[in-house]
Amino acid sequence: MAKTTKKAEAKATVTVEQIGSPIRRPDVQQKTLIGLGLNKMHRRRTLEDTPAVRGMIRAVQHLVRVVDEK
Repeated sequence: MAKTTKKAEAKATVTVEQIGSPIRRPDVQQKTLIGLGLNKMHRRRTLEDTPAVRGMIRAVQHLVRVVDEK
C-alpha cells in the first residue's frame, strides 16, 4: 500500500502585538494573553489565523493590536 503525502498548504497568519498591561485585569484576560504567547508590552506573535485565535484576540482586543505586515 503506497503512502500519499499531502502538500503543505500556506496557512493564513495573523500578527498581534500587546499594547496594554494585564495588571489589574481579570485573571481570564491575563491567561488569554499568555495563551496568545504575549506577556510583556510590545511583544509580537505571529499565529495561525483560526476562529479560536480570533476569539481570543476579540476577548482582549483592548490590550492587543493586529499588526498588518505587507
